[in-house]
Amino acid sequence: MARDAWAYREVAVESRLDWRGRPCISPVSGQAFSTGMRVHCSRRLLDLAQYPLGTSFLLSVRISDRQGGAPFLYAWHGDPVVVLTKARRKRFLQMYRRLRL
Repeated sequence: MARDAWAYREVAVESRLDWRGRPCISPVSGQAFSTGMRVHCSRRLLDLAQYPLGTSFLLSVRISDRQGGAPFLYAWHGDPVVVLTKARRKRFLQMYRRLRL
């Protein structure tokens, strides 16, 4: 089954520590999604040897939920890894500033 291209949108995310002290990926502030929203993506992004905490990425995500659970962002694990520099991240956030969901 092919992916529905219309369901996916680009979102800037970053690696950080969750409330338990484990690395996780979350949306960057200033976008349509809450910074507390979970992001399901490739585990490659959590490799601290390759990408230190605070690294920003550009992901193609869709909103999903499991049987009525809390909504989360889903990024297909096979998509290429796009690392955002600080300048590119700032430019992306200025171009795609949206209201919160």
